Amino acid sequence: MVLPRSFILRPSSFILPLALLAVTARAELKLPAIIGDHMVLQQKQTNPIWGWDTPGTKVTVTFGDQTKSAEAGADGRWTVKLDPVPVNAQPQTIKIAGTSQKEIQDVLVGEVWMCSGQSNMGFTLGRDWNGDLEAAASKIDTLRLIKVPQVGTQELKTDFTGSWKPSDAQSSSTFTAVGFMFGRYLHNILGIPVGLIDNSWGGSAAEAWIRRDTIEKDPRFSLLMENTHKHEADAQTDKAKADYQAATEKWKEDVEKAKAAGKVAPRPPQSPEAWLSGNARPGNIFGGVVNPTLGYGIKGVIWYQGETNAGRAYEYAQLFPFMIEQWRKEWQQGDFPFYWVQLADFMAEKPEPGDSSWAELRESQTKTMKLPNTGQAVIIDLGEGRDIHPRNKHDVAARLVRWALVKDYGQKFLFHSPEYKSVEFQGKKAVVTFDCFGSGLYTFDVDEARGFAVCGEDKVWHSAKGKVLPGNQVEVSSDQVAQPIAVRYAWADNPVCNLYGTDGLPVTPFRTDDFPMTTKPAPAPAPTPKK
Repeated sequence: MVLPRSFILRPSSFILPLALLAVTARAELKLPAIIGDHMVLQQKQTNPIWGWDTPGTKVTVTFGDQTKSAEAGADGRWTVKLDPVPVNAQPQTIKIAGTSQKEIQDVLVGEVWMCSGQSNMGFTLGRDWNGDLEAAASKIDTLRLIKVPQVGTQELKTDFTGSWKPSDAQSSSTFTAVGFMFGRYLHNILGIPVGLIDNSWGGSAAEAWIRRDTIEKDPRFSLLMENTHKHEADAQTDKAKADYQAATEKWKEDVEKAKAAGKVAPRPPQSPEAWLSGNARPGNIFGGVVNPTLGYGIKGVIWYQGETNAGRAYEYAQLFPFMIEQWRKEWQQGDFPFYWVQLADFMAEKPEPGDSSWAELRESQTKTMKLPNTGQAVIIDLGEGRDIHPRNKHDVAARLVRWALVKDYGQKFLFHSPEYKSVEFQGKKAVVTFDCFGSGLYTFDVDEARGFAVCGEDKVWHSAKGKVLPGNQVEVSSDQVAQPIAVRYAWADNPVCNLYGTDGLPVTPFRTDDFPMTTKPAPAPAPTPKK
């Protein structure tokens, strides 16, 4: 049978029904996961509250004596901004009315911190050396926790699956150990509610945490993006798929060999598609993890990352501060506090001093303190040589929280690791002066200050002995260097070093030279002239 022309379906005939379906899908008041029961609002600053509803709908938000209204835009999104309110540990309700009504229960007002980075931030409380005791003692109703799932995408996501939970043995044991103990210190010392947002992702690269188009536009990262474009193109080729299949077959064989030998099985190869949606592709984590929480009122960020970028430490000196600056622009809350953990000691100890990509990454982290409202927890003494994930997270959190307590809450604690200030060369000796920030110098275990190295004009490094002098100085010398021209301290992947402030904070690794970094990319070869 031949249908009449009026019955023939054309693509245009689907447009109106699909449009109506889209509107219908938005025809209910919806809130993002970050705004829900048990949430904590940041005290003493404006707090955005947002969601979605039918386009054109007036949405009214009531909190205490405040009433704010906004109209849902063409995309359905609406946003209101609550006026600043003081600390309040008494549960409150936020009422929202649009096409339907919702109530957000058990809302507190206090301090909100975001806990970001890779696996050492993601390292859960239950895995800490004292994690069982910490979790058992974690029932704190006014300490609230929320975790953001790991979603890697170039698309800017607007929501995630998750919810705020009061701290207890169950919620805390699977939460970031560093973040939890940082937040608990704040809660107990300040006596106010604290909310913690855990969006860490193990193995992640810094560039994945930044909005893609901002990196694309910055010429400093042209090599990074050139490699990214090549990786993206290669990952979608038939050759990449074939190589992955071959690698998978070899991996299966290696697993069987490992089992037979009683050894740990190797990790499986990564598929090309996994990289495209993974934690190293520029912009991926920003799109899938950061963007859904963007704008939520926070006090600041604590960050533990850098291991993945160690091989590109030279680039990190630009990339890391760029990321911090971009986040501050994105949040539109000014230069909020941003504190990070410097890389710990890791890998095998080496008998002789020399170059180190991890030392260079630590230097890039230290240089980032040029930005306002930043701080660094030095943990060069807390690592484990054979495990990239040191289990002592308590001391990591304690060194981080000192920064926040002093800089943001007016508390009186020593908080800043001693840093290199200047050097004077006196024949066979070098005298290094330190800025100790109210502390002094102390050598752990033995009188000699260990971890120093010096070189002469030949730029060959030799281990050196250190002697603590009055006035926050250390005299450094080596029998193998007649006239030193440069000094380094704790300059290794896993240095043996023992110099601290008298407050127990380790001296920040440093170098006095400006020799080229080993992680600086080689210049591109000059094009071959045409004949």
